[in-house]
Amino acid sequence: MVTQDKIRVLIVDDIAETREMIQRMLSFDASIEVVGTARTGREAIDITDKLKPDVAIMDINMPDMDGIAATEGIRKKVPFVQVVILSVQNDSNYMRRAMLAGARDFLTKPPMIDDLTSAIKRAGAMAQEERKKTTAAGAGAGGLGGLRSLAPNGKVIVVYSPKGGNGVTTLATNLALALHTPESETILVDGNLQFGDVAVFLNEQGKNSIVDLTPRVDELDGEVVREVAVKHPSSGLFLLIAPPTPEDALRVTGEQFTKLLQFLRQVFAYVVVDTSSYLTDAVSGALDVADQIILLTTQEIPAIKNANTFLKLLNMGGIPTKERVTFIMNKFDRRVGISPERVAESLKQEIPLTIPFEDRIVTESINRGVPLMISNRESQTAKAVQKIAEYVKERISKQEAGVETPKK
Repeated sequence: MVTQDKIRVLIVDDIAETREMIQRMLSFDASIEVVGTARTGREAIDITDKLKPDVAIMDINMPDMDGIAATEGIRKKVPFVQVVILSVQNDSNYMRRAMLAGARDFLTKPPMIDDLTSAIKRAGAMAQEERKKTTAAGAGAGGLGGLRSLAPNGKVIVVYSPKGGNGVTTLATNLALALHTPESETILVDGNLQFGDVAVFLNEQGKNSIVDLTPRVDELDGEVVREVAVKHPSSGLFLLIAPPTPEDALRVTGEQFTKLLQFLRQVFAYVVVDTSSYLTDAVSGALDVADQIILLTTQEIPAIKNANTFLKLLNMGGIPTKERVTFIMNKFDRRVGISPERVAESLKQEIPLTIPFEDRIVTESINRGVPLMISNRESQTAKAVQKIAEYVKERISKQEAGVETPKK
């Protein structure tokens, strides 16, 4: 019979009575072994480096270094060690700071024994798995080279328009739903970091956001991503929503966002990125790593002019627009004299598909927070999105096979 290794625990608290109380609580569980105790944050870092436990139970208030700083120090020295924070303050700000520092869980003191042991077992399982991966990968595996490839060769699809109001979020949301299946799991990432609306479009309110992953982007694994991401209840689509405030968004660098997308493509079959119209560092990074860029325009002259400027920028940056850009005309109305064919000829970029103008039903779906791919799959807009999904998948397949050639 295969037996699981005991979960090795370090208890960190500056009060001796608390350390003893926690140790007594854990002594009743045969799967948990307390291998050491520490009185301060600095001592915890040193002992962790020597003993390399699976889990550190960490008090947040200590005299020399608080538990959040100690957590960060531990995670830098021994990345596989998982930290469970204990605090008398059940404060969401403390919780967020702890998670950003790398904590695995957050419990209020004094913890209930069932809550504590459950948290330790979850953290311990992750630590033991990470320890094995670290050993297998060798000491040199770090940064992007050390990312765990769980579903290799996933594709990044960026939806973008250089003019606001062209329906980027509507298309990104519905496209992600069209691509998502149990066999090809998809995650929708809100790349409009300061004013993103992905959560609103799907009527979701997640407690976590992108900012909970980006500080730890070099040490992520699939389980952490799935726990931070919001899972849409009716579709199963995963969402990474924008930071809660514009100030939080400023903490996400373009490099972190790009690395996050590169990791996500190893976890999910498709990574669909919603974007702002401004070429922020995050948006620029997403465009650089995109397998397919869906460029949206409408029949309005300013939208067409901006799309032309953007295509020129891509060409100047060495991005092959014929192969990597799918140019879509949204809100298409046959009564308007500007046709997709005329725009394609003028910009020398094919427009293979259009999305019809159905203003009323699209607005209603947005206001309800129920995308058309869920609420009204028979609408012309939903059918157009499904065609776009199939077209993009076909282009990606041709890219992989090396048979796609630029169209004249």
